[in-house]
Amino acid sequence: MKRRTKVVIGAVAAFSISGATVASVASRGEETVGVRTAQVERRDLQSMVRASGWIQPRLAVDVQSDIMGRVTGLYVREGDRVQKGQVLLRIDPTQYEGSVALARAGVSESLAREAQARASLIQAEQAFSRAREMLSRDSLLISPQQYEESETQARVQKALHEAALHGVEIARAQLRQAEDHLAKSVIRAPIDGVVTRLNIEEGETAIVGTMNNPGSLLLTVSDLSVMETVVRVDETDVPSIELGDSTVVMIDAFPRQKFTGRVTEIGHSSTLPPAARGATTQHSQVVDFEIVVTLDSPPPALRPDLSATAEIVTDHRPSALTIPIIALTVREKKDLKALDTEQEEAREAAEALLGDGEGDIEGVFVIRAGRGHFTRVEIGITGQEHFEVVSGLAEGDSVVAGPYEAVRRLNDGALLRVLTDGDGADASPTSE
Repeated sequence: MKRRTKVVIGAVAAFSISGATVASVASRGEETVGVRTAQVERRDLQSMVRASGWIQPRLAVDVQSDIMGRVTGLYVREGDRVQKGQVLLRIDPTQYEGSVALARAGVSESLAREAQARASLIQAEQAFSRAREMLSRDSLLISPQQYEESETQARVQKALHEAALHGVEIARAQLRQAEDHLAKSVIRAPIDGVVTRLNIEEGETAIVGTMNNPGSLLLTVSDLSVMETVVRVDETDVPSIELGDSTVVMIDAFPRQKFTGRVTEIGHSSTLPPAARGATTQHSQVVDFEIVVTLDSPPPALRPDLSATAEIVTDHRPSALTIPIIALTVREKKDLKALDTEQEEAREAAEALLGDGEGDIEGVFVIRAGRGHFTRVEIGITGQEHFEVVSGLAEGDSVVAGPYEAVRRLNDGALLRVLTDGDGADASPTSE
């Protein structure tokens, strides 16, 4: 064994709780404490984060209407499987068909105006061309005023023709808009999937969303081939979770089945921002983050919004040295002192660990010769029922593992009585 290891083992053993009186074992009437014991042993240990949430498809599209109108045809029901582009419902197109006809007439009118403006432009340009030719032959053939008037008229007609061209563009844009509105009276499936929600019936009116009104949610189409579990995890557990962590998911609707999956998304902000929590209560409210787990093989009967619980495996230790969770306790440094020992280095190490007496020390009560001795331990990961022991104990050590009240009040060096299965769980110190 390395010299440093010997010193550490000696140090953690060189503690005593102040005020504890260790009487002779032979002293009759010495107070004993009824405890349960456990062996320090090796086991495969997993550290998990457990959280509740719900099932959702990875891809779900809420279908809303871009135009307002009465539903005149509904061609799907909730639960129907649809393909992308399939007609789901129709909105009364009468108003929009009229708008298209009106826009087409507007295009024809603007084209006629453009043709008229083009003819006038040609006429004005020809007149100006003749005036310029006459002026070049003889300045007496045309007066300066007539020449300027023909030039101005050509420019005016050119501007009018350009305006007519813009009018044609506007009319065509209005036609495209009217045709788009008419096309939107037919609602088609945005993706391949299943209609998981249907919020409208034939004869009802679809409402267009505005700034203050979200509008009508007509239906939802979901791709159920990839299903996810969304759980809300406390902020203290988020740092231990990584992308790809394996997960076991329990779904309330499938009580006899467990599903596997992996973490595919970790929220970068809390579910409730600080501004929404309020300045006066933001420190007292729980802060949660959403974790998304993608299921490996979701069953066909799985539905969105089902309640689920996920156990995310954040760490794994094969053959780890372990103790029961209930065995670990805490003592304040001020209640401990270094014992006199022949190993000077161990005593010095214990005194250095205690320092100024501020703070806590985690440890267990190791059973030796029928007595419990407080021993500092270093803990690793936490399983469902056990802690990993990094240092301070050896395999095969016997430690106090309950009841809780006994572990909490136990003093160093106390005489112990091992409880049997027939003894009460809430055993308290008794005198023999």
